[in-house]
Amino acid sequence: MNITKTDSPDFKTQLIKIGNRGKLDNEKLRATVKEIVDKVAAEGDKALFDYTEKFDGYKLTAGNIMLSEEDIEEAASRVGQKEWSILKLAADRIEKFHAKQVIQSWSFEDEPGIELGQRILPLSRVGIYTPGGTAAYPSTLLMAAIPAKIAGVGEIIIATPTKGGKPHPLIAAAIKICGIKQVFKIGGAQAIAALSYGTESVPQVDKIVGPGNAYVTTAKQMIYGRTAIDMIAAGPSEVVIIADGKADPAFAAADMLAQAEHDALAGAILLTPDEAFARQVADEIDRQLEDLPRKAFAGKALTEFGAIIVTRNMDEAAQIANDLAPEHLELLLENPRQMLEKIKNAGAVLLGYSTPAALGDYMAGPNHILPTERSARFSSPLGVYDFIKRTSVISFDRMALEKYGPQTAAFADMEGLSGHGKSISVRLSRK
Repeated sequence: MNITKTDSPDFKTQLIKIGNRGKLDNEKLRATVKEIVDKVAAEGDKALFDYTEKFDGYKLTAGNIMLSEEDIEEAASRVGQKEWSILKLAADRIEKFHAKQVIQSWSFEDEPGIELGQRILPLSRVGIYTPGGTAAYPSTLLMAAIPAKIAGVGEIIIATPTKGGKPHPLIAAAIKICGIKQVFKIGGAQAIAALSYGTESVPQVDKIVGPGNAYVTTAKQMIYGRTAIDMIAAGPSEVVIIADGKADPAFAAADMLAQAEHDALAGAILLTPDEAFARQVADEIDRQLEDLPRKAFAGKALTEFGAIIVTRNMDEAAQIANDLAPEHLELLLENPRQMLEKIKNAGAVLLGYSTPAALGDYMAGPNHILPTERSARFSSPLGVYDFIKRTSVISFDRMALEKYGPQTAAFADMEGLSGHGKSISVRLSRK
């Protein structure tokens, strides 16, 4: 495992490489995705069915594109009681946390005759993309669907690729827990295009949320503006760990490996001013890696996009972490709350020796759909807020119009929009 110091000549180059690992600038990939999106937009079901057969290996029709209740029940019946209880516990904790995010409409009397306010309204229809082929992530479905339900979204639609047209048992169980009825057996860029443009069989949605591979992410970026999406940057997963050297080095090593096992593009960085601790963590990584089932993914990720960085002090560690704006930031510190005050940019911050990122991924309750690729500088975790919209409400009576109307008309004249001013003066001229 590579150990570097912040005064090393290649330090900044190494950070740039890690930060740019998920950039989707592959022209061939973008051209492929554009062709898929354009074709589904133009041809609807026909293109969607053709791409599903080509990429997923099963034939769709208007009659079988949705999972039936029997399909879901049969698949969910293969989930053991232990797994059911874990899924339900996670769902309960996710619901408990996100219920705190609900915001209400409000209004106030600004002054006599003027009422101002804001209406909070749920989105009408949302599409949730859920990977579900050979790999399944029921946790992601719970993280997306539960906040949407709490927000009061009218229709929640799941798009999930299936194996042979049948859902993964864990995905089916999560669907049942969330009570979702509309589940489409579609995946990839073609599913994103279908949700955005609508087809004969797939309703057009207002917003698409949920992670996917490079094709899915690129498709979401392409349809953004026509359809809302959860976040522009949904790149490879990442963790930054700030450690003071007093933690068990096995903890830091295990947490870096946990992130690295996602895929070969995952990023894992340790920041510590303690060089002896840094070397202990590097040795631990080598030891633990040997027993990891996903050794190939984790090893490649750590070789290409992992780093143990020895900083001058803890303030420099905080500065680097803020610049990286990571998806997950672990404060493996004796006094993590003191460091928390210095952290400005992170999707999720995990405090102390007993709070690994895995808790946030599955069971803590806060959302694990988080901004990546430094977008935590301006983006937030998925939440109830993502499934609502705000509408301003304005009411002036006659006296209030007479008080503020002339200034309003004058402001319009200042901008050269005489029609705006006329809409005021015509009212003031009426007695």
